[in-house]
Parts: sequence; C-alpha cells; structure tokens
Amino acid sequence: MMTGAANPPRSAAEQRRLEETLRQVFEEHVPFNRVLGVKIESFDPATPKTRFDMRPELVGHFLHGRLHGGTISAVLDATGGFALMCGIAAKHPDESADQVLHRFTRIGTIDLRVDFLHQGIGERFVAAARITRLGGRIGSVQMTLDNEAGTLIATGSAAYVIS
Repeated sequence: MMTGAANPPRSAAEQRRLEETLRQVFEEHVPFNRVLGVKIESFDPATPKTRFDMRPELVGHFLHGRLHGGTISAVLDATGGFALMCGIAAKHPDESADQVLHRFTRIGTIDLRVDFLHQGIGERFVAAARITRLGGRIGSVQMTLDNEAGTLIATGSAAYVIS
C-alpha cells in the first residue's frame, strides 16, 4: 500500500481568490441573481448567507408592498446552491480555486419546498442556509429568510444534484 503526503490545504491567497471568484459568479454571472439583487453576505461554510434589498420590481402584492413568493423561493434556492458551493469548497481544502469552481458546473436543483410564514415586508432581507447532507452525488440544504427586524419570513428545504 502506497502512502503519500496529502496535498497541502488551500493557501490564504488561494482561498481569497476562490471567494472572490465565487462572489463574481454568484452576483454577476448568474443573470437572475443580478435581477434579484442578491449579494453574498457570508462565506461561512456552517451558515453561508446572502442578502438583498426590497425594490419595487420584487413586489408581488402591489397594495401592501409585499415580496413576491417567486422572489422568496428564488432567493432561498440560490442561497441553498451557494451553501453547497461553500460546503464543497470546505470538503476539498486541498483543491485550487479552479478545481473547486469546476465542481460547481454540475450543481442543479432537484427539489425545492418553501413554507411562507409571514408577509414579505421589510427593507432588507437575509437568507441563511445549512447543509444537512453533502454526499457524493446529492446535497440537501435547509434555508431561512428573515427581514431586517429578524422576522422569519420563510423557510425552505432543497435537494441538489452535485455531480
């Protein structure tokens, strides 16, 4: 049996490069994320977060100025996918930014469930996610969406193909 030295972990500079590239892909290269105005709040692999501001284009109920349910669902889905990106990067600390980014080309949503708990009213919203399972082919994630007052607007759970 051959034993070799494990590859060294990603350097701090390479981690910064990975995060900056992830930010660019997530915020700029995914057109729908750009339309929604979703930004990365945290790369923490335990609880990655995204955020967005309320805008007239995101309103679903014009009389009350509430977020459209599709906006809520889309942000939760995008945040779940982002969580898997962070989780995969953490799972493969010896891979370069380019190697990790190549893994993301295969991520796709299989199933998404959203529970709408309160009216989507607020100025700013934060979505957080927690990976519940990161297998070789499938990843499962639970997500939440809160407004700036801390009101839980919606929860979601999703499954994604990751290979």
